[in-house]
Amino acid sequence: MAKKANTVSTNNDVIKSRSQFQEVFHRLLKNKGAVIGMIFLLVLVIIALISPLAFDYETQVIGQNMADRLQGPSAAHWFGTDEYGRDLFARIMWGSRYSLIIGFGAVTIGLVVGTILGAIAGFKGGIWDQLIMRFIDIFYSIPNIMIAVVIVSVLGTSTVNLVIALSFSAATGFCRVVRAAVMTVRDQEYVESSYAMGLPTWKIIAKHILPNCLSPIIVQYTLQVGTTIISASSLSFLGIGVPAPAPEWGALLSGGRSRMRDASYLCVLPGLAILFTVLALNLLGDGLRDALDPKLKK
Repeated sequence: MAKKANTVSTNNDVIKSRSQFQEVFHRLLKNKGAVIGMIFLLVLVIIALISPLAFDYETQVIGQNMADRLQGPSAAHWFGTDEYGRDLFARIMWGSRYSLIIGFGAVTIGLVVGTILGAIAGFKGGIWDQLIMRFIDIFYSIPNIMIAVVIVSVLGTSTVNLVIALSFSAATGFCRVVRAAVMTVRDQEYVESSYAMGLPTWKIIAKHILPNCLSPIIVQYTLQVGTTIISASSLSFLGIGVPAPAPEWGALLSGGRSRMRDASYLCVLPGLAILFTVLALNLLGDGLRDALDPKLKK
């Protein structure tokens, strides 16, 4: 009994000696799904970084070689070739750059805009809350794909315009999450003390309120990246995303759908790339949710 008590005491001392970040990371590593997601995303980022060094864009990625068209997976072409003789492995590896840039870029812009609007709405309340949230509700009631289609159609088809279009839907989600989180902490004593010290509103929000709302924001960011990658692929599949001949995963799916019967790998392999990437992001998001707030874990 005494030995058990000493063990518990030692474990408590170890936990107390860790910083908050170390404790969250320790709980995250206990989640096998989150670890698998982190490893996969780390590998994907490395692939995206080394793709320009491993493959020549002009010759291997978009260059045509009709003599090698529609060859199945082999030692020479691991993922086979498409109808223009382009190596599918090189195109999928290079396409990871587009998916990651669009996903993280759009969500980061949405994070900044949504956090600012949500913090103002949650902290100020009253007429500010009504104006901002009714404006957000209008966008939230429209399907994300439809908003993106309209914006891309107006601005033109390009990667930058696609990022801007998808950032709108990301901003609405962040605004609602940040507003709810701010409203739970705005009446705390340390906020009232900051007011008593004469600190301006923007500094109170930036230094005392938002740091205490990071948990739901981080989780929302991770999950939103996966949703944005799917939306970007959907738009490219429809022909209004990343312009051809860029090897974005959705564009690869669209290009291979006419060959489903005789060359199904042209659709299956890009689809698996999207599937595993979004799954990894969702696993990491679930792991972060449990690590940041263990009380939510059942």
